Amino acid sequence: MGLITWIKDRLGGHAVFLSGSDVTGALDEYSGLMADIYFRELAFWSAVNIIANAVSKCEFKTFLNGKETKGNEYYLWNIEPNKNQNSSGFIHKWISQLYRNNECLIIGHNEQLLVADSFIRTPYALFDDVFTGVTVGDFTFKRSFNQSEVLYWQLSSQDMRKVINGLYQSYSKLIAYSMKYYQKSRGTKGKFEYETLPVNGTEERKIFNSLVNEKFKAWLEADNGVIPLGKGQKFTELTSKTYSSEGTRDIRAMINDIFDFTAKGFNIPPALLRGDIQGTSDAVDQLLTFGIDPLTDMFSEEIIRKRVGRTDYLKGTYLQIDTKAIKHIDLLSVANAIDKIIGSGAYCINDIRKACGDSVIDEPWANQHFMTKNYSTVADLLAALEGGNPSG
Repeated sequence: MGLITWIKDRLGGHAVFLSGSDVTGALDEYSGLMADIYFRELAFWSAVNIIANAVSKCEFKTFLNGKETKGNEYYLWNIEPNKNQNSSGFIHKWISQLYRNNECLIIGHNEQLLVADSFIRTPYALFDDVFTGVTVGDFTFKRSFNQSEVLYWQLSSQDMRKVINGLYQSYSKLIAYSMKYYQKSRGTKGKFEYETLPVNGTEERKIFNSLVNEKFKAWLEADNGVIPLGKGQKFTELTSKTYSSEGTRDIRAMINDIFDFTAKGFNIPPALLRGDIQGTSDAVDQLLTFGIDPLTDMFSEEIIRKRVGRTDYLKGTYLQIDTKAIKHIDLLSVANAIDKIIGSGAYCINDIRKACGDSVIDEPWANQHFMTKNYSTVADLLAALEGGNPSG
């Protein structure tokens, strides 16, 4: 938003000539507005990037008749959805559009998946919604698309970005006030005394005006300096600069509040958005449970109903977005847990390797399930204690 556009917007779209003081005031308010926008945008896009980075780490698993397979559909979602994007770039645009506009449209075209930059949706109660004016990059499709032909998501019935922006508008006044108060607390005020005011138009008056309007300002803003005063002139400092960090802490706390508001709107733990290190593991678990898993469920449901259909889904053909790869696994810290998982027979060695991001072992024994002797049925344990036959 340019300054002229902003001024006209503030004045209801009317063009007006502003005096020097009005322009200065508009510039000050415009600078404060831009600073507030930067805080809002930083918080918003940081949250979007956390969600997009998490989803891009997921594996889009494809199943055919109940068996996991890797075919064209797997390649589209995990490697190359279209000629100009890899899967990570595609997912970032997908998530960005969804949170920026509260809705997102993906179309299939020539065996490619494309995220629409803009579109017009006409909803119907008993028939397919119709999408027109679908634009991807600099290309606009001339045809319309029915709901059954596209992948369409609406994030929520209420646009959370508008709600969060409403909070910003009230809270930004507190931040602006705190910044002005902090600037004043670091300033210097004083009293300038003089015996006589030189006559207007004389050389002495020019020197006097230069002293008051220019030299005093430069001297007060300088870290070190001196200023020459003439006969009968005296400067007395009334307040001195304070260098307490209390003001900056208050401002930083308010900026953190903006990040907290945004995090709650995205179902992200505030500690993650602020970049705190302590409690990261618990925060990631909370993010997965309340933020990522519901989102990926919504994604997979739309993909299945549009690209698989009821008949094939009931036969065991579907797409699953696996979120286990989001959380980093330190093998040394989970070695005991891995031993328990394999020893219980719940998972084979290759299952564990895939979960840890390692390649599978192409050997029959790596796909076998093992169980330690510590695990037995209740019947076997009772028979051992009684010295009898479990089957008898």
